[in-house]
Amino acid sequence: MEPFELTASEAAHAIRDGRLTSEALVRSCLERIEDRDPEVRAWITVDPALALAAAREADKRPAAGPLHGLPFGVKDVIDTADLPTTQNSPIFQGHRPARDAACVAIARSAGGILLGKTDTVEFASGGRKAATRNPVNLAHTPGGSSSGSGAAVGDRHVPLALGTQTGGSHIRPAAFNGIYGFKPTWGVVSREGMKHYAVSLDTLGWYGRSVADLALMAEAFQLEGMGKTPPVILAGLRVGLCRSPVWSRIEPAGEAALLLAARRLEEAGAVVVPFELPEDFSTLAEVQDVIRRGEGRASFLDLYISDRHRLHPELADHCEHNHGITTRTLTEAYDVADSCRPRFAALFESIDVILTPPAPGEAPEGLHTTGDHIFNSIWTVLHVPCLAMPCGRGTRGLPVGVQLVAPRFQDAALLAMAEAMAPVVDV
Repeated sequence: MEPFELTASEAAHAIRDGRLTSEALVRSCLERIEDRDPEVRAWITVDPALALAAAREADKRPAAGPLHGLPFGVKDVIDTADLPTTQNSPIFQGHRPARDAACVAIARSAGGILLGKTDTVEFASGGRKAATRNPVNLAHTPGGSSSGSGAAVGDRHVPLALGTQTGGSHIRPAAFNGIYGFKPTWGVVSREGMKHYAVSLDTLGWYGRSVADLALMAEAFQLEGMGKTPPVILAGLRVGLCRSPVWSRIEPAGEAALLLAARRLEEAGAVVVPFELPEDFSTLAEVQDVIRRGEGRASFLDLYISDRHRLHPELADHCEHNHGITTRTLTEAYDVADSCRPRFAALFESIDVILTPPAPGEAPEGLHTTGDHIFNSIWTVLHVPCLAMPCGRGTRGLPVGVQLVAPRFQDAALLAMAEAMAPVVDV
């Protein structure tokens, strides 16, 4: 096995045991990128000399944290001091921030090695799509807006990568690339130094190839309960099978994956029961759309005023027409979201975790689309932690997955439940 094939947790153990050096791991990842990225196009910027120098320094020191010696990629809407942050926009080509975003600084302080910047939909919002292609089938999208981060981890260019989510920009690419993705509770990880689209929705997340990989990042970000949550026993775990109010948008592959995961969990001793959200939760997908667009106007107003000729029309529309969203409709959307969030936790009296689709089905063909975020927007607006987990392949041979959801601030508990569920679901 080549070092680039190791999961982050496997590589971390090998480095700590002296069986692998950070330099060897980084060099192997760079060779993988050189071999594969001309086709996959996951990366905007990679600086091999910078990454190798950091890896050599890591090899001289004792472990600095849970990410010691592990390379990671960063979605190019997140600031990095020693690599450009272009936002995939003509306005920001060559832009060099003065300092790292908080999440990058934390990952580096935990021992991580910045490998490079991954491609993204413009401003993680709209407009220009990433050049990235799905590594399983290059004719299909890798999802978005965290396109490059999802594809880079899926194609084993790097064991870990950071992404973001406003609607479904993080969880959906995890499903399309056959990897694990974690979107924590809104607000538990700093967004300082990250481009905002909708400030009350934007969330920093990360990718890996196992639940243990996701847990490494969660430890680095010091999520409450990490290291203190006992292992979960799958037998008797109460799983709520939630088709959600947007079930009409499901595709055969997505439905098959959800039912397959439910059956596997039942056979392993979990208690799987139907779960439905209350009727007044049925408008949350529309509520998320109104909030996203309403707050998007403020996020792009400065660029609309100063660089309108270079701002993509899809983004300029937030400042011109914006689907007729008014202060009244935005206020009403806020009120619905605010009323549903505190009630959501009470729904878990009879279940421990929700099992629901992460996407309609397999990744669509073509790079003109990043897929439909409809199965993510409800959970994003509720501010709850979400975890994407692979569950086989669809009829076209592309990855499909499932999504696990827990109440706000139950991030460590969700990771513990996912650790118990993964050996049964992802087989």
